[in-house]
Parts: sequence; structure tokens; C-alpha cells
Amino acid sequence: MPNIFSKEISETLVERVNKLNNTQAANWGKMDVAQMLAHCNVTYDMAFDQNFKKSSPFIRFILKNLVKKGIVNAQPLKKNSSTAPEMLIKTPKIFEEEKSKLIAHLQKTVKVGEAFFDGKDHPGFGVMTKDEWNNFYYKHLDHHLTQFGV
Repeated sequence: MPNIFSKEISETLVERVNKLNNTQAANWGKMDVAQMLAHCNVTYDMAFDQNFKKSSPFIRFILKNLVKKGIVNAQPLKKNSSTAPEMLIKTPKIFEEEKSKLIAHLQKTVKVGEAFFDGKDHPGFGVMTKDEWNNFYYKHLDHHLTQFGV
């Protein structure tokens, strides 16, 4: 799996994000491009926002034991995979704002480095290793950029 903490991989992802435009149609799924960017931003908010709401203990148990493995492994996500309710984006979003925020998140991820993520608590999956965070971030973002043809 490519290392999202490396500057080179991050720059490649930023290049792909910069190829998006606000009228780009999805190859699958229900979100428009701005909603997809906002959806991807939520995954970074989970790590960077200290006030991000954790799932209930019961939901965390379910997510950690039944869902996490499929999200943090090296296998690509399937088209039209189900999404956690806190990550669903149903309201209109402003494309340029979400795009800028995602690029800033990618740059911050490189800046803080993998040590910041190693042993960091995910609000749904519990404590994750740097490799689990890497796989989660890379494959999730790659999935959605591919969804929009970039």
C-alpha cells in the first residue's frame, strides 16, 4: 500500500484532487463531487479534531470487531460500499472549500507524520497503528478519487 505519510504519495494525491472540477460526475454512488470531498474530510477530522464525537461503546465494539478489518486491510473498497452514518454527507457543500480543506489535510498528515497516528484512537475503530491509518486513508481516498475518474 502506498505510504500516505510520504511527501511523494501525498503530492500525487493532491495532483489527483486538483484534477477534479465542481461539475464532475461520479462513476457510481449518490454523492456529488463536493459532497465526496466533504466525506473524505470527515476521515481526517476524526484524527485531527479533538472534539470529534466517538461512537457509543456498543457501536465501537461492532465496528472494531466486524468492520475495521475490511477497512484497514490492503484490499480495495468495493463500489457502493455502505457508509457510517456520521460520514454521510447529505447537504450541499461548496466544492472549492472542501477541496482546499482536503489538500490541507493531506499536507498536515505528512507534516505531523506517521508517529502522530501510531496508537491514535479512531472514534469508531479504537486504537489503530500507523499502518492501519495509512491503509484506511490511502484506500479510502483512492476509492473516491477513482469514483470521480481521477
